[in-house]
Amino acid sequence: MEFIIRDARPEDMEQVLGLIQELAHFEKEPDAVEVTVDDLKAHGFGEQPLFHCFVAETSDGIGGIALVYPRYSTWKGPVIHLEDLIVAERMRGSGLGTALLDEVVKYGQKLGVKRICWEVLDWNEPAIAFYEKKGANVLRDWDVVQLDENGIKNYVESLN
Repeated sequence: MEFIIRDARPEDMEQVLGLIQELAHFEKEPDAVEVTVDDLKAHGFGEQPLFHCFVAETSDGIGGIALVYPRYSTWKGPVIHLEDLIVAERMRGSGLGTALLDEVVKYGQKLGVKRICWEVLDWNEPAIAFYEKKGANVLRDWDVVQLDENGIKNYVESLN
């Protein structure tokens, strides 16, 4: 399979959203995606983009994405967070995942970051094996903590 890895463009966001929705189904959260194509365009492009996205373009369209954004570690300094590395199910095993991860790591090195971090579901053994094979450390003793939109609202209301 032939493909190229390139920076995403606004016109790619419809296909990017399709891959995000495919991932949500895979992760058993089909109704969790709230972001829209317009959100992705507004948040990823312009004067102060909130993320950078790479796409794997094939003759059939976009077969995978890697979406990253900057963070800061109080222990290490600048880092980037890999929010999602998604390869369409029909494209798995074609090398797209490796090529996308390669691009993310080269991007991180170019930015001079001290770390690239991401999460993986504990039941996604193929992804865990893939990341460990690439030299990543899967930290199984950390839990992800989140406040969703409703949790933020309730928290702030409780301050009054």
